[in-house]
Amino acid sequence: MFSTTNTRIAALVVVLFISTVAHASSGDRAIEFIRCVSSCTTQRCDEFEATKPLSLQLTRWTCPDDCKYNCMHNITDHAVTDDRAIHQYYGKWPFWRYAGMQEPASVIFSLANLWAHLVGFKQVRRKLSDSHPMKKLYLLWSVCSMNAWLWSAIFHTRDTPITEKLDYFSAGLAILNALYYTVIRLFHLYQPARPKLTSGTSISKPLTLLFIGIYAAHIYYLTSGPRFDYTYNTIFNLTLGVLHNLLWTLYALPSGLSLLRSRFPGRPRGYRPSFASKAGLFVALTTAATALEVFDFPPWGRVLDAHALWHAATAPIAYFWYQFLVQDALDQSWREPLLREHRT
Repeated sequence: MFSTTNTRIAALVVVLFISTVAHASSGDRAIEFIRCVSSCTTQRCDEFEATKPLSLQLTRWTCPDDCKYNCMHNITDHAVTDDRAIHQYYGKWPFWRYAGMQEPASVIFSLANLWAHLVGFKQVRRKLSDSHPMKKLYLLWSVCSMNAWLWSAIFHTRDTPITEKLDYFSAGLAILNALYYTVIRLFHLYQPARPKLTSGTSISKPLTLLFIGIYAAHIYYLTSGPRFDYTYNTIFNLTLGVLHNLLWTLYALPSGLSLLRSRFPGRPRGYRPSFASKAGLFVALTTAATALEVFDFPPWGRVLDAHALWHAATAPIAYFWYQFLVQDALDQSWREPLLREHRT
């Protein structure tokens, strides 16, 4: 998923893959923090509830939540003053909240990704004919991606067990959907938009059932156990993302090197349009953006960290990925396998 993003989504995707696995960190385990929170919840809760601003009411901040937030920043203030290391708390760096949002920069950039997919959705709907077999698949992926980035924005607004799971589940769906349309596009497993074009049973139907089964099994495993398996979730999404990127890399390679010799059916042998290189470029950019998740650092000004920058980087990738998908679709190489099936 190139961004989601390629969609990549993968966007969408790697974002999940390298998600923080730990819920306990050095900061929240420190005695100083534990004592501060205990003292705060004992002495300040009545005052907090009586004076809680509307923004914190709407985002469902409780007194213990607010105590953890203030203790975290008080300790971080002293660490900065004394030039000591800044610690993470509950798997996250200390961020200044804004209007109740825990990570405002990540919220803004998540919404930027949602906007990029919305623009892409409109572009696909406008430029591809209803008879194009990939149109509905691309629109479906757009909807899945917009849903994923919406829940990403909600999760970064308030990190709770339910918003975390909905963020992970939605991102997983977008990534799996990106692999699904990629397999259908690159191996020409089209389900005709107008059934009269072909006869017989399309392989896309059992493929669809397979992908639905994979996602259902994935969600069942994550929700049936006593604890959420973060390691498995990371491996699952990372595997999908790697497969997605690998397939589009093969698509982008020169004809003599690519294993996908029938990428452009109905074209002369060795045919490779100039826009094919864009797929490889977007794979490289997405991989480079992922490095931001690997080389983590304390947030600048307690606002902007590596994860927020990752979200910022995927939005333009998604925007341009849609342009590539439309360009590839308008190449019309999809007609040949449908006509060949019709003739048989």
